[in-house]
Amino acid sequence: MIRVFLKWGALAALVAAALYLILALYVQHEFVFAMLFLVLTASAVAVFVSKRLYAHRYIFPAIAGMGLFVIFPLMYTVGIGFTNYSASNLLSFEQVNENLLSRTYQSEAVSYDYKAFEREGGYVFYLEGEHQALVTPPVDLADGETRAPVFPADAMPEGEPLAIRDIIQLRQSLSELKLVTDDNRELSQASLRSFAAIHPQFTRHDNGTLTNNQTGETYFPNHDTGFYVNAEGQKLVPGWTVNIGWDNYVKVVTDPSISGPFLQIFVWTLSFALATVLFTLALGLVLANLLQWDQIRGKGFYRTMLILPYAVPAFISILVFKGLFNQNFGEINLVLEGLFGVRPDWFSDPDLARTMILIVNTWLGYPYMMLLCMGLLQAIPRDLYEASAMDGAGPINNLFNITLPLIIKPLMPLLIASFAFNFNNFVLIALLTGGAPDIIGASTPAGTTDLLVSYTYRIAFQDSGQNFGLAAAIATAIFIVVGALSLINLKLSKIKV
Repeated sequence: MIRVFLKWGALAALVAAALYLILALYVQHEFVFAMLFLVLTASAVAVFVSKRLYAHRYIFPAIAGMGLFVIFPLMYTVGIGFTNYSASNLLSFEQVNENLLSRTYQSEAVSYDYKAFEREGGYVFYLEGEHQALVTPPVDLADGETRAPVFPADAMPEGEPLAIRDIIQLRQSLSELKLVTDDNRELSQASLRSFAAIHPQFTRHDNGTLTNNQTGETYFPNHDTGFYVNAEGQKLVPGWTVNIGWDNYVKVVTDPSISGPFLQIFVWTLSFALATVLFTLALGLVLANLLQWDQIRGKGFYRTMLILPYAVPAFISILVFKGLFNQNFGEINLVLEGLFGVRPDWFSDPDLARTMILIVNTWLGYPYMMLLCMGLLQAIPRDLYEASAMDGAGPINNLFNITLPLIIKPLMPLLIASFAFNFNNFVLIALLTGGAPDIIGASTPAGTTDLLVSYTYRIAFQDSGQNFGLAAAIATAIFIVVGALSLINLKLSKIKV
């Protein structure tokens, strides 16, 4: 009985905590996340309470984790790709209204310089305007008094006014103080030495329009662009997030300042991933064959030394190479200048920058291919090479007629996986070149060495507009390409999907 009570009590406590979280997200206008946790909570209760779903209890945590950390982020990213979500359109329509209606402006006609005098029971404020002087009774700021009347004054109070350093110490209390004139005008602190009439910047009307009380202009909500605009088309920032359909995807294809760099980066991404696979495979296979040569002694030492690039963390190796390729002080340029009298501009010339990236990535990736090839070479019968030798075939013939045909099929899924990994090799680009040199004429941050993944990152987090919607559209395209590669990988691995 006690065990059952504890079981249901713990379940009730967890459900109550989950419902509290859902309610908090809903209050904060995070409706998508509130719905996500509501679905997870409801499904968890159904699985752990129903006897019919008893067997699913053991797999539910894995399914819930996949939904929370894989499926939901993917769907959320795809959804953002159909919106104008950006640095200027982050908020909801209600939040934009709250932001605009909270703005104020200072009246230039009603402004007073002031001096504060310390008195028994508080502080006396003497306000001196262009046509009028005002004075307050003692205001007790220590007790949190935030409103005080002001009356016409004939002369300044006696004594020394507070110095600026004392005013600074009282700035928090002064910022909350409202001085009310005899005609019910409110004066607020406009600076350390002045009070002024503060008015709301905007007034919202029943028809949804906003009026700028300072300029008299009227702004209309445009739910197609997500901005308040006036008759001349001028926008009020911030805007709100709206659904714009396929505009982000169409922009990638039709806008020359985006489609040009995107196509160039897409071609380079494919070329980079393919060239990396070919170079690492070629170097790894050659070294694996050399290490199989019976006449070489100390194979263990050579294997250890050749695997070291794979053992060292990639980010350390990349930063070391960045120093070695330094155009002014790098050891590579010092050697090239000493031997051939040349000093290549590795980081400013697009072709040299891409060559440098391929060199570094080949160095980082060949140990993995070498290990794979060493294992596969061990499985090839030695009789084949002996028969080939009797026919007079050399090492090159053996490589293309025996070795490659026998290892390429089991290697193919791993090569596709390597291609997919290098297709999204963000760390290499971010640490080595940062995408530079930039593509001239691009309206978004785009570099000649950017991969699609680094290009997406720069659009989302380095662009002055932080166009998350466009970045999400490109990320969706990357997902489709990588997903297709993964499907091919599974097919080649003969795994049913």
